[in-house]
Amino acid sequence: MLERSKREDSTAHKSYAMMAFSYVGAMLASNQALQYVSYPTQVLGKSIKPIPVMILGVLYAHKKYPLKKYAFVLMITLGVALFMFKDRKGGLDSDHLVGWGEVLLIVSLLLDGMTGAVQERARSENRTQAYHMMINMNIWAVLYLGVALLVTGEGYNFVLFSFRFPSVFFQMFTFSIMSAIGQVFIFVTVTTFGPLTCSIITTTRKFFTILASVVIFQHPMSSRQWMGTLLVFVGLSLDSLYGKERKTLQKPVQK
Repeated sequence: MLERSKREDSTAHKSYAMMAFSYVGAMLASNQALQYVSYPTQVLGKSIKPIPVMILGVLYAHKKYPLKKYAFVLMITLGVALFMFKDRKGGLDSDHLVGWGEVLLIVSLLLDGMTGAVQERARSENRTQAYHMMINMNIWAVLYLGVALLVTGEGYNFVLFSFRFPSVFFQMFTFSIMSAIGQVFIFVTVTTFGPLTCSIITTTRKFFTILASVVIFQHPMSSRQWMGTLLVFVGLSLDSLYGKERKTLQKPVQK
């Protein structure tokens, strides 16, 4: 009981409220962006997620990273972007460089960075536990989304939709189970290794999924994609070997 009380979560509820708000806002902005940009563009834009997580972690959570860490994260991010980038055929898709879709992706990335920064600060100041963070963030997220459903009227539309297609309940149930299992690993990673490591894992996960598809189904790879692959593997290898901040042991003072 004594050990359990020592590990009791002391994170303020306002911190969880901020985490959930930025987390939900990032998802909404990212999904809304699909109305203006293609899915590959959205995936490419979100591939630089570790960068705002790192920057806002430094500015808000006062996290310090070794200089090598910045280089390794940039290398991984550039590699993923190069690998996922698709050449446009027949010119640009539209006559603008930055539109509402791109603005929404920027907002989503900034909110991702804020989520990581608040998580990093709570983790360092309060030793927040994985399951405490998971349940509290989800409670606040449900509150935010519940209010949004009532205000926008989408809750009523969903009820009508579910009566027309009752099979959606089974799909939602299975999706929720898989999502909950995935969240366990995400929150354990955040509280154990930090939000930056978690963002690197979730970003490179997309890369390895596509790479496995390329290898299994023998899809041809361009020289740009091979360069991106090399950057990702070199960046991950160097980060695992040299990217961690080494703590220096203080020698005892001799009297």
